[in-house]
Amino acid sequence: MILPPQRDPRLTTVRRGGTLTDADHRLLALWAAACAEHVLPLVEAERPDDHRPRAALEAVRGWVRGEVGMMASRAAGGHAMGAARDLRGAPRWAAYACGQAACVAHVAAHDLGAAAYALKAVRAAAGPQGSQAAEAAGRAECAWQRARLPEAVRELVLADQERRNPLCWDLFHT
Repeated sequence: MILPPQRDPRLTTVRRGGTLTDADHRLLALWAAACAEHVLPLVEAERPDDHRPRAALEAVRGWVRGEVGMMASRAAGGHAMGAARDLRGAPRWAAYACGQAACVAHVAAHDLGAAAYALKAVRAAAGPQGSQAAEAAGRAECAWQRARLPEAVRELVLADQERRNPLCWDLFHT
């Protein structure tokens, strides 16, 4: 479970009693989609005919543009996570990253889920758990993700990574 028992009001939209603006919510969704898309080839190489992970990313980007409803994006995320269930290793984590990204439309805090699962995918693709290759790949992916953080939400995401790192398998390197 990557969501904490108590929600951070900074990641809860204003209309739900938090402080997150719609504009920043959309930025979080786009960042999560970028993190997931970076590992999408890992699942597509394994299952080229399963379009659910890619459709999830298209759905959340459509939500950002106002073309797709929140429930449709969330449902697409569920379908992408369904695609992950019978996979193993890097393709599985990549599909989960896509699913988490689409669910950001529903709960902004899923942004870290997309990033964390993308990190798991990259590490799994690089080598056995705990190997130097996997660790190096994880550090490089974390840096790649952080380099793409929109400035408006950068501090929010970095603080959230620090706070939720133990829930996210300690994948976010500082």
